[in-house]
Amino acid sequence: MKLSLKPHHLKRYKDIAMLFWKYGTSDLAKEFTNEAEGDEKPPLATKPGQPAPEELAEDLEKMGPTFIKFGQLLSSRPDLLPEPYLKALARLQDKIKPFPYEQVEQIISSELGVRISKAFSHFEEKHLAAASLGQVHRATMRDGRPVVVKVQRPDIRKQIADDFEVLEAIADFFDEHTDIGRRYRFGKILAEFKTSILQELDYQREASHLTTLANNLKEFPHLLVPLPVLDFSSRSVLTMDYVSGTKITALSPIAKLDIHGDVLAEEFFKAYLKQVLIDGFFHADPHPGNVFLTDDGRLALLDLGMTGRVSANMQENLLRLLLAISEGNGDETVKIILGISETAENFDEAEFTKKAAAFVFEQKDQTLNHQDVGKALMEVSRTAAQTGLYVPTELTLLGKTLLQLEQVGKILCPTFNPNASVRRHVGEIMTSRIRKSASPGHLFGSLLEMKDFVGGLPGRVNKILDVVGNSELEVKVNTPDARHLLNGFEKIANRVTTGIILAALIVGAALMMRISSTFQIFGYPGIAMICFLVALGGSGWLVLGILWKDYQDKHKRKE
Repeated sequence: MKLSLKPHHLKRYKDIAMLFWKYGTSDLAKEFTNEAEGDEKPPLATKPGQPAPEELAEDLEKMGPTFIKFGQLLSSRPDLLPEPYLKALARLQDKIKPFPYEQVEQIISSELGVRISKAFSHFEEKHLAAASLGQVHRATMRDGRPVVVKVQRPDIRKQIADDFEVLEAIADFFDEHTDIGRRYRFGKILAEFKTSILQELDYQREASHLTTLANNLKEFPHLLVPLPVLDFSSRSVLTMDYVSGTKITALSPIAKLDIHGDVLAEEFFKAYLKQVLIDGFFHADPHPGNVFLTDDGRLALLDLGMTGRVSANMQENLLRLLLAISEGNGDETVKIILGISETAENFDEAEFTKKAAAFVFEQKDQTLNHQDVGKALMEVSRTAAQTGLYVPTELTLLGKTLLQLEQVGKILCPTFNPNASVRRHVGEIMTSRIRKSASPGHLFGSLLEMKDFVGGLPGRVNKILDVVGNSELEVKVNTPDARHLLNGFEKIANRVTTGIILAALIVGAALMMRISSTFQIFGYPGIAMICFLVALGGSGWLVLGILWKDYQDKHKRKE
């Protein structure tokens, strides 16, 4: 199979090949470089020395929004990259080169159908922040309401679509021709990544998520979610409340002394447990760059482009899983993951059980500053992939989210222990889940099911009574091993019966020995001797048969 690439995709393909080559994956670079069609090949020269972490951030930024977003995801994955690379990639969360104000003005006018001067009483030309998919400007509504306006980068959808065409071709090649591709299923991972980015590009969807999350978290006094201005939002423009504050990564050590970091971290973690395990809808990208400390001492959640949803059944499994990990119960952790995952043909269950259980158990013995339930979840998921077990997407997304939560928690309170937080709040979560199941909707649904059952019960009872009264009742039992059991019982009964007959012959022969007869054998009554000889021969045959059968069974077990 050859990699089939369109001519205008060749440059992007070369950039990706060089990225593999430069950062330690030269074998993979060679593998799919040799499979490329066309005369031009990526110039894979001698592999350079180990590049600095900052170079990776620069290279990804040069390659555009798709790879910047990929770098942002990597920056929150301490289970995949060492600390220097995480710090270098962290700047991609909000320190991206902006695009000109003229394009901002053009996009807003096109999307909202009105000039900026008509929609806003004030609009700052200098950007407030620039991210991978868009940039933010501060503005003031005509009624005096302070807002921020997020504007999508021009032509970004086409650029992302072109990038994914190349990445999909490479992923398909790896999945079909390499062991690592078959193990990790790069095509599926890339499809999920693509879906996530396309969802982030829909700002109307994000506006709806802001409203939903603000309503779900209204019980948490220390958390704030900015509300959108729907009349001034579109697919590529999002207007929402301005949050005055400081990014938590920019807080100085002195500023941290003036806040109640332990209270904020605890409530922040509790709110996410509620989102995942009760609401079934959660903000899936809570990296430190998306969390602000407001002027009044609250935490504001920004950028709801990436969200996750969890079904009721999966919520139950995730709750049990988090409890098992927080308690260091490796066996229960393995049992739950096996129950919700798919297995490949080459799945090594023994290896997965051994590694996953050992890691979860070791996690329990870590000090407070090193107990990370998110890291444990990601490590178990990585072990699953290595051994041929495909865990659900919700599990991986939850692990990534928990890793980011723990980063925020440690910034606010260095002694924050996420495992202990899970155990502290499990009772409230269970109570909330029970209360949710007792909502009017669930109760009415149960009543409707009960109505159907009660309404159909008389008819079903009448049918059963008619069948019983007419002697037509049949009971069918599906027992695959019933024939083998019956054959065994028959053999036992035959041997017992044979033994009784032989014993009767011996007793009869002994009694007839006292009766004199002209017919004799060896000087003894003939009939008695015949019975005795028959009993002797039958006994010998029965014993030999039993010994031979035992020998055959023993030989089969050895085979």
